[in-house]
Amino acid sequence: MKQVRFLATSFATSMLMLLSSCNSGDDKKTEETTTNTATETTTAPEKAPETTAPPKLSNVMVMQFKVTDFAKWQSKYELKERDSIRRASGLTNYVVGRGLDDPKKVIVFLKMEDANKAKALTASQGMKDRMKEAGVTGAPTFHYLEVVMDDNSTIEQTNRLMMTHKVKDWDAWKKEFDDHKQVRMDAGLIDRALGHDINDNHQVEIVFAVTDMAKAKAFLQSKDLKDKMEKAGVEGKPDAFFYNIVKMYQ
Repeated sequence: MKQVRFLATSFATSMLMLLSSCNSGDDKKTEETTTNTATETTTAPEKAPETTAPPKLSNVMVMQFKVTDFAKWQSKYELKERDSIRRASGLTNYVVGRGLDDPKKVIVFLKMEDANKAKALTASQGMKDRMKEAGVTGAPTFHYLEVVMDDNSTIEQTNRLMMTHKVKDWDAWKKEFDDHKQVRMDAGLIDRALGHDINDNHQVEIVFAVTDMAKAKAFLQSKDLKDKMEKAGVEGKPDAFFYNIVKMYQ
């Protein structure tokens, strides 16, 4: 009888241990499953889209002068030693153009790193001597501009118009200018560049691509333009210079 009780007790104990062992395994599996599920459903936080700052526009120096022979001047201008002198003063070649009404009139745009260095170069005797040797006649003009807009995308037109004038207030003028973009396009003019004197935003210069020369010249003489410029606060008579791009540099 005692032996039967012992066997029954042993059997019951064994069953409890077995059940306990099974439950422990099930709990472990449940814990692992829960952990895995949590890991799978957790996603990394989304990164905010990176914002790229717009490229900084290069300021420019604009030279205008007259030459006795364009080919002679250009050959001197493109000498490596002369280019090195300009680069040492923070100036790099950008655009060379010739007047449409007078091909001996030349306009040169150079990208400018430092206006003070550029001014020191143009005031130097060495610069004056080199320009004289290249056949420059008369007194050249130099403008040092802070560039506000420069569209250098490729277009087929190479004829340009540069307008120079003085304004009473830059912001008031700019608003009127922006509002009449379509009017200019209808008159054969596409905005290409806009800037003002590096030290005085009342002195404004604009470059347009000319898509229709007849329309553009008629627009310059129109009462409509005169009224718009008066409303925008333009002072005095604007200077208009038509030229053709001879060379663009990278």
